[in-house]
Parts: sequence; C-alpha cells; structure tokens
Amino acid sequence: MKVNQILKMLLQYILLIIGGFAMILPFLWMLSTSLKNSNAVFVMPPQFIPSFITLDNFVEVFSAFPFLRFMLNSVFVAVLATLGLLIVSSMAGYAFARLDFWGKELLFMLYLGTMMIPSQVTLTPLFIIMRMINWTDSYQALILPGFISAFNVFLLRQFFEGIPKSLDEAVYIDGGGHWTIFLRIIIPLSKPVLATAGILGFMGSWNNFLWPLIICSDTKKMTLPLGLSLLQGRWTTNWNMLMAGTLISVIPIIIVYVFAQKYIIKGLSHTGIK
Repeated sequence: MKVNQILKMLLQYILLIIGGFAMILPFLWMLSTSLKNSNAVFVMPPQFIPSFITLDNFVEVFSAFPFLRFMLNSVFVAVLATLGLLIVSSMAGYAFARLDFWGKELLFMLYLGTMMIPSQVTLTPLFIIMRMINWTDSYQALILPGFISAFNVFLLRQFFEGIPKSLDEAVYIDGGGHWTIFLRIIIPLSKPVLATAGILGFMGSWNNFLWPLIICSDTKKMTLPLGLSLLQGRWTTNWNMLMAGTLISVIPIIIVYVFAQKYIIKGLSHTGIK
C-alpha cells in the first residue's frame, strides 16, 4: 500500500473519530449529569466524570411524577401508530407500484410534494379537525395522525417496484387477485423495508413532542417527551433529574436501533435511496 493511500485512510479515520465523538458527546454529558447531585451540576470547571456518583435522580424521577404512566402511554401510542403506519403505507405503496389507474403518476408526484410542507404548518388545521370531532385529549388524536407518511409510502413503493411482476402473473394464472399478491407475495418479500419503515415510524412517534403538546392537556394521557417537560420549572430546573428521565427515555430507542440497524441498511439499499 502506497504512502498516499495510508495517509488518506488515516485522515478518514481521524475525521470519522472526531465526528463520532462530536455526536456522542451530548449523550455522554447527559449520562454524566444524570449521575450528579444538584450541587455538582453547576460546579466550575464542569466535571465530566462526577466526583460523587449517585443514582438518586433515577429514583426521584419515578416518585416525583407519574413517569411510568408517561412511558406506558408512549409505548401504547408509538406501537399503534407504527402498526397503522405500516398498514396504510404498504397498501398505498402497493397501489402506486402495482395498480394502473388514470393519473397515478400525477397523484404520486402531488403526494410526494407534501414532503416539502413543514409539519408545523399542518398542526393548526389538524388541531381544528380534532376539536371539531371532539378528539382533543384522546389517544386516537395522538395515534391516528401518525398513520400518514409520504416518505414511507415512497420508500415502500420503490421497494415494491423492484419485486418481479412475473410473480403477479403466476398468481393471476392460479386464480388469485391483488389481495393474494399483496399478502402472500409482496409482504413476505418486503420484510427489510417494512422493518425500516416501522423503526423510523416508531422512533418518530416515540420522540414526538410538538403534536402531543398541542392536542393533550390531560396528564394521564401525556407521552414521555411531554411528561419530561414538566420537570422544567419556570424559574429553575432540576437538570440532574431531567437528564435522568431523558436518559431512561432514550434507552428504548437505542436498543431498537442497535438490534435493527442491519434491517435499516438493507431496506434502504434495496430501494435505491442513498
């Protein structure tokens, strides 16, 4: 191996290490703060490794407010929203990939155009709709908006188009129809991209803060991100307790991503998305 290649590879590794450290530094600081007592949070100079480590913050999080209820609400909302997202997106992706109808390409381009609209713009009309049907402070208002995702429809449509249509013809010859193709051909062959869409949808629903903040004022129905905001006071904030609660909320996402990252890479690579 030439010297130039070695230097180039060394430079790449150095840049990757620096970038990786910059990304993980906030998480490490959150972990450090969650293990400190209130007096050590504002010590100058800041202590990255606390001189006295305590786990009292994690105990106080569960005793100070209904943290477990918030977590269960987040699990309930995220799981149902993800299931609905997969059902709606897979059926829409199948329609755009396999069915022939007038205006399909134009409709698909218009649907993709909604990705350019900031989600914050749609919050007000969505809230008005929910208020008109008396769904404010309800689980269905937290769950149903998560069913719709133009990106996931695009993702699944791209994957479905890569499945040979000769399989459809074999089903037609055997007397099957679109439901047979969808349930017995498309879905079993699309596990990687379905896993990708499900993971991204679950993470988005789990971390969603703005929509629950607008639609939910009942403490019993608050999700975890919204519940954690209650730890932030008007004049002072117990940062060590807040970081302890945030750390607990991040752990499920990290576990899901670590065990499912291969499906994300596989699913995205098969759709041709870089």
